[in-house]
Amino acid sequence: MRASLASMRRSSTQDLADIVVTAAESSQQINKESANIAQLRVSNMKLHGRDDDIKLLRIKLRELAKKKVDGDEEDAIKSHVGEMILVSGTSGVGKSALIHRGLGNHAAKSGYIIASGKFNDRLLSPLSAFSDAMTCLAKYIAVEHNKKGGLASSGGLSISTLIRNKIQNEFDEEDVEQLRRVLPGYAELLGTRRHSVRYPSPQADAAAAELQRTRRHSLPSSMADAAALIRSGSDSKLGDVKRRTSSTLAGKESISQMHYAVRRLLKIICSHLKGVVVLFIDDLQWSDAATLDLLKNIVLDGEIPRLLIVGAYREDEVPDHHPLAFHIRELEQIDVTITKIKIDNLSVNYAIPLVAEALGMDDDDSKVKSLADTIHRKTGGNPFFMLMFLRSLCDEKLLQYNFGVMKWTWDDCVVNSKIVTENVASVLVNKINRLQEETKRMLMVASCLGSHFRKSSVVEVMKNISQAEMRVSMTSVSSAATTIRSSSTSLLSSDLTDHSTDRDDSSYASSVEEFEGEGLFEVDDEECRFMHDEIQSAAFELICPEQRDSFRGRIGNILLRGLPPEELEASLFEVVSLLNCAASNITDDEERDELARMNLRAGIKASENAAFDTAKVYFKAGREALGSRGWEGDYSTMLDLCSDGANACFLTGDFVSMNELIGEVLSKDIDTKEKYRVSDIKVKSLLVAGKITESAIAALDFRRQLGLPAPQMKAASKFTIIREYIRVKKLLKGKTAEDIANLPDLDNELYKMGERMNEHLSTFVYRVEPTMLPLINFQSVTTSLKHGLSPSSCLAFAGLGMLLCGPFGKPHEGREMAKAAELILERPGMRSSTTNTIFGVQCFCYHWTSPLQDTIEPLLKGYQVGLEIGDTDRAGSCLVGRVYFLYFIARSLDSIQKELEATIHVMTQLNQGAAISQVSILLTAVQKLRGLDSEAGNKILDSILATAAESRNYLGAYANLMNLEVFVFFQQWKEAIDLVRKAGNVRLVLPSTFAPVRYTFLEALTYLKAAQSSSGWKKRQMKKCALKTLRLIQRWAKNGNVNVVQYLYILEAELAVLQGKNKEAEESFNAAIAASRRSGFLQDRALAHELASAYFKAQGDDYWTDYHIECARTCYQEWGCSEKVERLNSTSK
Repeated sequence: MRASLASMRRSSTQDLADIVVTAAESSQQINKESANIAQLRVSNMKLHGRDDDIKLLRIKLRELAKKKVDGDEEDAIKSHVGEMILVSGTSGVGKSALIHRGLGNHAAKSGYIIASGKFNDRLLSPLSAFSDAMTCLAKYIAVEHNKKGGLASSGGLSISTLIRNKIQNEFDEEDVEQLRRVLPGYAELLGTRRHSVRYPSPQADAAAAELQRTRRHSLPSSMADAAALIRSGSDSKLGDVKRRTSSTLAGKESISQMHYAVRRLLKIICSHLKGVVVLFIDDLQWSDAATLDLLKNIVLDGEIPRLLIVGAYREDEVPDHHPLAFHIRELEQIDVTITKIKIDNLSVNYAIPLVAEALGMDDDDSKVKSLADTIHRKTGGNPFFMLMFLRSLCDEKLLQYNFGVMKWTWDDCVVNSKIVTENVASVLVNKINRLQEETKRMLMVASCLGSHFRKSSVVEVMKNISQAEMRVSMTSVSSAATTIRSSSTSLLSSDLTDHSTDRDDSSYASSVEEFEGEGLFEVDDEECRFMHDEIQSAAFELICPEQRDSFRGRIGNILLRGLPPEELEASLFEVVSLLNCAASNITDDEERDELARMNLRAGIKASENAAFDTAKVYFKAGREALGSRGWEGDYSTMLDLCSDGANACFLTGDFVSMNELIGEVLSKDIDTKEKYRVSDIKVKSLLVAGKITESAIAALDFRRQLGLPAPQMKAASKFTIIREYIRVKKLLKGKTAEDIANLPDLDNELYKMGERMNEHLSTFVYRVEPTMLPLINFQSVTTSLKHGLSPSSCLAFAGLGMLLCGPFGKPHEGREMAKAAELILERPGMRSSTTNTIFGVQCFCYHWTSPLQDTIEPLLKGYQVGLEIGDTDRAGSCLVGRVYFLYFIARSLDSIQKELEATIHVMTQLNQGAAISQVSILLTAVQKLRGLDSEAGNKILDSILATAAESRNYLGAYANLMNLEVFVFFQQWKEAIDLVRKAGNVRLVLPSTFAPVRYTFLEALTYLKAAQSSSGWKKRQMKKCALKTLRLIQRWAKNGNVNVVQYLYILEAELAVLQGKNKEAEESFNAAIAASRRSGFLQDRALAHELASAYFKAQGDDYWTDYHIECARTCYQEWGCSEKVERLNSTSK
């Protein structure tokens, strides 16, 4: 009985306990639900007043998505070339929300992929927003497509695996390494072949681990001590940034190479993803120039499918002289379609539903309308600040949720009084001040790290900064509000009593949760982001203005010595930017030296990322850190800062600063080899400035300073050229192309520098003094044969081949030298010369002994490789040479016109004005032959000829060639002879190319036609000129030039006509027609038929006249020469 009672008591006690627990849980749930009810509904709100803008954005995306139709990828690609969207407005109007919520909520259903990045105005980090956007895209690929699993159509492989495989197949290690630097978030997709940045060996890895333990237990007291620890790891990149004196500085080739690598990566990604990819770059008003150039390059690329660039910027911070404004105007001038969306503040009609939605009330409620009207007047309708005011009213209990009536209630009079005394700035300060003191200090630190940052970085600083430092750095509340808006009256108070810094990680996590709960941060695992720039600005204003620089410098110092090596490398720009804030406070020479080395490392990293405008700032900061004692205190670092700084100034157009730095280095009594880098920049900068003679003199002078031979800057005699050629010929005796390609590498730094100067000279010295070109070339060939091969050797032997094929008249020997150049290219380390070599051997050598058709494919390859290695100048040259060869081999004129228009688009993208002019010359001639807009074409050619008349440059020569083409095909012999007399010797202006070969043929034909229609002395003079040019073609044909055979037969036929040798004329015409048919030169066959028809007409032979004219008409028709066909039809009538 007792046992039963005891059991009953235990059961009752347990039931009671269960009831209590259940009641407590129920109470907690009720409290939680009540708390949720009593919250403003400001998350995922509708975008009030933005319906038209959202509609426009979605239309643009749908249009882009539809442009891939049933596998018609080519049309899809071409149709979206040159299009972007720009959203502008003042701070807080909702530019970012328009993209993220206006498109983001719709994206999943519609197959859109939105990846975004945001710039920061306080940290100098180039390409940061673009890199963040690309990292966002990489995360989407990794998470979404791995989660979906394999695809049957792709062999069961996931999208991320397919992309990774494609990247590894198409990119070489150099490209991959560059992409890793620019896009660190792509390490997984780019593959695992990663070189360690600081600790490449196992021993060094151990050193790194020990270093990290040391950091955690015994933090050094100064930046110099911290950097000394970093340097304790072998191959440290932060401490040891010295490089070889002869290393070639990153130039515009690195910019082009980076642009092309990023575009290829985007093409691979967008081709594998199903939906439209939107890259959203926010706060473009703070963008660096490197990002703006990259975005322009991407927008102009017609081969990236289904990609849309969207940018946002504050219009009130982008005046007409702002770099972004310049880029927008430039894009518009080259016919890029820019959809501009301007976001304004909300009208009161849209402010009412916004407030109503936040309160969960009816927008017809009179009290809601009154409250909305009051807030609208105060904020001007700015959505962000309207919501901030609502939050402020709620935080201060002026806006309360009444559970009795289940809605928000407030006293209109109290609210109106509150709003009248507060302004926008004080609302944010007031909100921040309500946070816990330690949380507020953590917010101060976060505001110095940018709009987005890692939690670990904030925690690292908080653990190592004292309360005394925080107290000194923290401003009074009144001054914080005054700093934001001088007219504001602060309602906040601040308790600056000391707090213990002995906090564990959970307490920091609690602060982060508080940030997130208050709507200040958005947290994604380790990554944090301020919800709005104004919140970051308000947090930053908590720092006393007099202490801001030193406070940021202290944060940089802590991160420098506290972050793990990989994180420090990833955050290098941010850390160095923070350190530079306090540079003026550093008095210790050792610390200033270390700051200079840190800036040098940041500048080099920016240069490697092709962000030379940012690099220039870091190099300058490094020089300022060293100060007047730089050359004596840390000579090597100062030399690098000046040399790299001069290069960055050159590439950003700051020629005044560049010349100052060049002059500073050249004035020092140092080894000549250490002056190489600035001497190289000097030569290039003088050339860019149009001072060709001065550039040549500078290159020759530097060779002499190195103790290397250099010719005088004057015309070389024929005797001198022959003498030097004989010397080279002796060195080449018995050597085949294979023997040359097997020579050892050049390992003498002095000769490498000298060869680089000769390489410069070989590209432009002919424009100053053509006779010097052979001497420069012979020097380079001699160096290669005596001392070894370098990348310059490829160009040297290609140049020798050009001279032998053209001026020296030895095409077979020249072909052997061209072959040697190509074989040298196959050696390791020669890739940088690939495009230049292909251009040289294909455009100047092989056409002398091989069919023109054989050059088309190699030149296209040269263009492709040029883009890959960043040699866009020669890539453009290959493309231009290719379209001219397409014309010479008689591709149909309509297809050539399409090629030319596409080439002009590419040249515009590559910013090559001279190449555009050269292509425009050919395009104008093609349009004339097709009967399209001949008047406009005449104006273009006349403009080019007028510009080139005085200098007789190559553009003038090409304009004369194509004008002569049109005159000959249209049988305008009077205009043709006038042009030939004025043009001069085109062969001197265009040595060794096929263009003067073609011109020589047309010139000889023109003289013969002039002689046929003349008499007496004039006839003899014209015949003499014709025979002179005819002998050139005879010599070329005799030496094996298969491309001039039909030329020779046509000229021999016309010469026979002039001499009255009818039988020989008929035989030669027939031979010309047959040769043209065999070679595929349709335009030459048409011309031969037409000339034969004229001959038979003069003989009174109607049958053969009609036969040949009909054949000519058929050939012209097939070629696409519509205007000529029309003229022939008119004549026959």
